[in-house]
Amino acid sequence: MRNSMKSILGILTGTAIAATTMLGVAVAKPGNTECIAPAGAGGGWDFTCRVPAAQVMGDMGLIDGTMAVTNMSGAGGGKAYAHVVTKRGDDENLIVAASMATAARLGQNVYSGFKASDVRWVGALGADYGAIAVHKDSQYKTLGDLVTAMKDNPRRTAIVGGSSAGGWDHLKVLIVADKAGISDLKAINYISFDNGGTAMLEILSKRADAFTGDISELVEYYKQGNIRILAILAPDRIPAVPSAKTAKEQGYDVIGANWRGFYVPKNISDARYNEWVDIVTKVANSSQWADLSVKNGLAPFASFGKDFENFVGGQIGKVAQISNDLGFMK
Repeated sequence: MRNSMKSILGILTGTAIAATTMLGVAVAKPGNTECIAPAGAGGGWDFTCRVPAAQVMGDMGLIDGTMAVTNMSGAGGGKAYAHVVTKRGDDENLIVAASMATAARLGQNVYSGFKASDVRWVGALGADYGAIAVHKDSQYKTLGDLVTAMKDNPRRTAIVGGSSAGGWDHLKVLIVADKAGISDLKAINYISFDNGGTAMLEILSKRADAFTGDISELVEYYKQGNIRILAILAPDRIPAVPSAKTAKEQGYDVIGANWRGFYVPKNISDARYNEWVDIVTKVANSSQWADLSVKNGLAPFASFGKDFENFVGGQIGKVAQISNDLGFMK
């Protein structure tokens, strides 16, 4: 178990920063574009579609006209994945939000019958560090308070997140529990929701004790004073949430980063694929995205094209091995 958790930490903190220049046949910029967020509004995938894709790509003139954003929740991203593979396989104007959670679900066979090779991986343009938060009026004032509750009465301490059991949000809180010396990790009461926004409603309505997710999902609630962030799983404090302490500051040496990026249908032309890689690369290198990513709590991380495909494949393999050890394989 300990070796498995160390491996998880290695995936979370590993970075593969790469830039790929794609040379190909010149094609007209994408028009009538659409970005699918594989979950409801308010989560990390929704943010990835609405900000770096629809907003920044449009502002920079990298696409023709405006980009439509479609929220397609279901099966932890599996509904959208199946839709793209089976119904939109040659749609050259479609791009789909993805993250480490996507790789984790593929590694655990959550997207039953589908593989990473069923789509083409475009690139990542930021790292979203993990965070644990509670309602502003919660009895839990520090991460240590929550850890004590998980130790003393794990089944009555409800922790919610926007990934399935064994998914990325779940794994992050398990790493903290493991660092705190909790041996029975399966006793942790994790309740899964289809996206971070829905999970956060449980906190705002005081139906759950704590939320595990990513900083970008929490920034607005933090600014409005609706929540208290117990810890961020980053090496240093994040400017977007300056008062939030790191887990490391509080004695739990845990760092958890979730990349944010995109995939496209498998059967589009190489020219269009290369164009999408070039567009995402330009967004990642833009001053507009640099400013927006900082404001939303993201850290620098970039990987594109073939390098990104290899990076995702490596993560899927590691998650599969770890999840098998922990009993989370489907």
